Amino acid sequence: MLIINYSNFKLESGTDEAGRGCLAGPVTAAAVILPENFSLPLLNDSKQLSEKIRENLRPIIEEQAISFSYTHLEPALIDKINILNASIQAMQESILKLTPTPEFIIVDGNRFKPLNNIPYSCIVKGDSKYMSIAAASVLAKTYRDDYMNKIHEEFPMYNWEKNKGYPTKEHREAIAKYGITKYHRLSFRLLPEQLKLDF
Repeated sequence: MLIINYSNFKLESGTDEAGRGCLAGPVTAAAVILPENFSLPLLNDSKQLSEKIRENLRPIIEEQAISFSYTHLEPALIDKINILNASIQAMQESILKLTPTPEFIIVDGNRFKPLNNIPYSCIVKGDSKYMSIAAASVLAKTYRDDYMNKIHEEFPMYNWEKNKGYPTKEHREAIAKYGITKYHRLSFRLLPEQLKLDF
């Protein structure tokens, strides 16, 4: 059973990101402030939910949240500042878009950087413990999936509609065959050693 609040503050924001381990596409974060009486029985860590359930939950979260936002950070920035810093920046930018400003932040994972003197706590596996982080994980995942479905139409040979930019065998074989696109992260190891560009 997910817990509604970690702190004693009414305006507590949960934040999470999606797409950290991908070879292509943005890292996407979301931040959500939920009301105290919020209840959504199906809500859980987005990785535990089917695509259909995530899509059904998103409008309910958005309708009932006090505030929500999401942010995409592009591969060029990921390559420039590294994926950890990009993940944190995406979460921070999402939090800064919230109105009202949260009084406390709970972050999925174990790394964050101070933001405007707002107190925060990092919670490992927070998306399976706290509602606002779970809600943020659903928004981050679904908005990122929408983005990958859109760029799939531009480069269908990588099948991003299905793999969402993750390092599947099919995705790596497509990189070996067709090369890279503007959506690939150049700082990531796009091909394992045995998949040199020779077939």
